Amino acid sequence: MKRTYRSKLSYNPSICDYCGVCVAVCPHDAINLMESDYEIDEQLCTLCRNCVFACPVKALEYVDETGI
Repeated sequence: MKRTYRSKLSYNPSICDYCGVCVAVCPHDAINLMESDYEIDEQLCTLCRNCVFACPVKALEYVDETGI
């Protein structure tokens, strides 16, 4: 099941391999690795999309205004 943060960033835990790349590239420390899940802090996230571009399995995606 996908989870959408701030109506722009969508995370799909079913395809995520928890490699930690997204955590490493986030310049604002907005992504935290939990035991077997990630948590994105909506107040710290600036939607720079570094995590989206860096994710090797495409578990993160940027959703446009229409939700497509």
